[in-house]
Amino acid sequence: MNTQKVAITIPKNLIVYIDKISKEKGLTRSGYITSALKEKIMAEKNQFLKNAYDRVFSDESLQKEQLDTAKWFEGTGNPGGQEW
Repeated sequence: MNTQKVAITIPKNLIVYIDKISKEKGLTRSGYITSALKEKIMAEKNQFLKNAYDRVFSDESLQKEQLDTAKWFEGTGNPGGQEW
């Protein structure tokens, strides 16, 4: 893994928790912080995508188009949808 050393300032009481949890999990401090950051970044990315989808599909004309398309597929008589 390509890594880069960084210096950050973290409150002492947070370091105490980080050290306790990382020790219990058998990780280094850096390993634990890295895994926590990965989880947070994935959650942020997922929220960003959800918000983008919500913005797009909150458009009433798109909602109508989606509903009309779904109704059209229902009318094809093929339970798996239209074969292309």
